[in-house]
Amino acid sequence: MDKLSLEQRHKNMAAIRSRNTKPEMIVRKGLWSRGFRYRLNSPRLPGHPDLVLKKYRTCIFVNGCFWHGHGVTLNIIHETLNSDCCKIPQTNREFWVAKIRRNQERDIEEQKRLAEMGWHCITIWECELKPSKREETLRSLAFTLNKIWLEEHAVIGKPYPKLEEEDGMLKAAEE
Repeated sequence: MDKLSLEQRHKNMAAIRSRNTKPEMIVRKGLWSRGFRYRLNSPRLPGHPDLVLKKYRTCIFVNGCFWHGHGVTLNIIHETLNSDCCKIPQTNREFWVAKIRRNQERDIEEQKRLAEMGWHCITIWECELKPSKREETLRSLAFTLNKIWLEEHAVIGKPYPKLEEEDGMLKAAEE
């Protein structure tokens, strides 16, 4: 049974924000300090990604482990397996399972639509931003963004001409 009254629970749930959350602020500060620039909650893209890096054609979703069911197995037989970072409440369990399942399905659908539009999608989970893993996660994110940029801007085609030395001076080989 819930330890809080209905009014207290309603007040607590109403206070939960969807923007400018602590995990999102950690990612934003980490990217900004590494020189990445971004837009917030783009209404033009499906799913309104938390961060949009147009230069890298990348959308970043910073998901709360509870709200998006990180690592939770939701079976059709009404059996759920909790993960270390996400536990489904015992009270009103059917509601929470259905809500988290809908969130997961919507996340997959939005990311498919973004991929069809040519955008890369990165999901960062709240548990990956705990102090013990935070720096590694942000470093990995910066590495991934740089890799995306390099792959999309690779020079494809003819390699640089070989240089030959003539009288101590370098000269481009004639083809």
